[in-house]
Amino acid sequence: MAPTPAADLVERLTAAGQTVAVAESLTGGLVAAALTDVAGASVVVRGGVLAYTTDLKAQLLGVDEVLLAQVGSVDADVAEQMASGVRSLMGATYGLATTGVAGPDLVDGKPVGTVYVAVVGPGCSRVKALSLSGDRAGIRAHSVHAVLALLAEELRAQDRKETPGIAG
Repeated sequence: MAPTPAADLVERLTAAGQTVAVAESLTGGLVAAALTDVAGASVVVRGGVLAYTTDLKAQLLGVDEVLLAQVGSVDADVAEQMASGVRSLMGATYGLATTGVAGPDLVDGKPVGTVYVAVVGPGCSRVKALSLSGDRAGIRAHSVHAVLALLAEELRAQDRKETPGIAG
């Protein structure tokens, strides 16, 4: 049986001596759960923050309050700041973040399925915008997959940078 994306990430982070922390909104802890379902995750998972409300994004993760007032909590820059904030707060190599609208109602005028996932690490900051369809559970599950895939992409990019002669 092939390893899950989370198991692959735990293995890769462990081998590299790196760690991860998560800041979650719409996923409500599902990213942390996916990672900690993997045996050995305690070596790499530093912790997480479930900041479901806008005020906690600012108070706990250091997301700029002016930005939140201007664009709301569902925004690429908010996702990036959440990832950066949790990385700093937890002292992790990488910070991951999810923010978006799982439904059934609009949030800050943004339609259901609008999601941003982010990874911030040493010398990197990536944000991916998603426009998802489906029910609440499906949107949340896809968001978990997307943020783990974004970290996997970043780890592959780091591997290419560190391996001379490998074209990326």
